[in-house]
Amino acid sequence: MPLFPEEPQIHESVPGPRATPAAGRTAPTPRPVPGPGPRPAPPRGAPAASVRPGKPGPAAPPRGPVAAPSAQRTSSPQPPAGKTGTAGAQLQLIPAPAAGAVDAADEAVDLLLDSGRAPGEILVLTTGEIHPWAAHELSFGEASYWAQHDATDDVFYADAAAERATGRPVVVVAVNGGSDEVTGKALPAAMARAGVLLIVCGDPQRITAVLGAHA
Repeated sequence: MPLFPEEPQIHESVPGPRATPAAGRTAPTPRPVPGPGPRPAPPRGAPAASVRPGKPGPAAPPRGPVAAPSAQRTSSPQPPAGKTGTAGAQLQLIPAPAAGAVDAADEAVDLLLDSGRAPGEILVLTTGEIHPWAAHELSFGEASYWAQHDATDDVFYADAAAERATGRPVVVVAVNGGSDEVTGKALPAAMARAGVLLIVCGDPQRITAVLGAHA
């Protein structure tokens, strides 16, 4: 008769850490895995918990009259309080070097148009060299140039010292040169021309100093 107690016992192998570690080895510590426990598993299709708050999404609708770069986003010194147009126009300062002030003004105009502002509501002034558009249009004569100004159906570009340029709802000033005296006269004049918004592109420290000197 076969002796069953003497036959070797065969056990099925079970995946996972051994119940008893081999000599000289430490049994691995099982890592926690998702599953039933004190905290229920998130429902299928729920967003991952690793998503950080404040993840970029669709841009918020523009606040105020224009979605132009705001001076509040920078740590640059701001112009003195109370420097607004005669109709209580909002003042925004876009930091830019003199050599890049015209480009900054052009970008501000693009943002204004993208936000729904009509082209005829925008006047762009330069304190130094005139805007390339103005130089081009003046090559056809001043009569044609100022006729476009009077039509008020498109963005108009002029020298800040041009007294014939009348006010518009939005005035953009590129401080791209000129002496402090020229700038000191141009900025208050631009404030008076602006109906609801004045955007000044240039060196913040210089603009603040000029505005403070002419306060």
